[in-house]
Amino acid sequence: MSVPTGIDELLERVRAGYTRLGPQEAYAASRAGALLVDIRYQALRERDGLIPGALVVERNELEWRLDPQGSHRAPQATGHDLQVVVICNEGYASSLAVASLHTLGLHRATDLTGGFQAWRAAGLPLS
Repeated sequence: MSVPTGIDELLERVRAGYTRLGPQEAYAASRAGALLVDIRYQALRERDGLIPGALVVERNELEWRLDPQGSHRAPQATGHDLQVVVICNEGYASSLAVASLHTLGLHRATDLTGGFQAWRAAGLPLS
């Protein structure tokens, strides 16, 4: 019988497989063509605002919307080489989402360290 993995260990293992971006790096990546994907709940988006240009996709739809081969893909899901920066509220759920996107072949997927709250704290654009 295997020993269960705790969430902290799982996050550490997942994050070891890619380089996370800080707020300024994510902003620069978006200006260079990366797709920012906001997976926060609607209530958080309504409370705190949006990142201009970010694709809003609820977490439970993420894989279906970003799989370039999927029948329900978003128009922005143009290929497996697309750089995707996943943004949740504080940078935890986004890491697990990135692991799932890597499994789908989106090898350039990453997330924002500290999530939307770090973006906001850095004074980056909001709408």
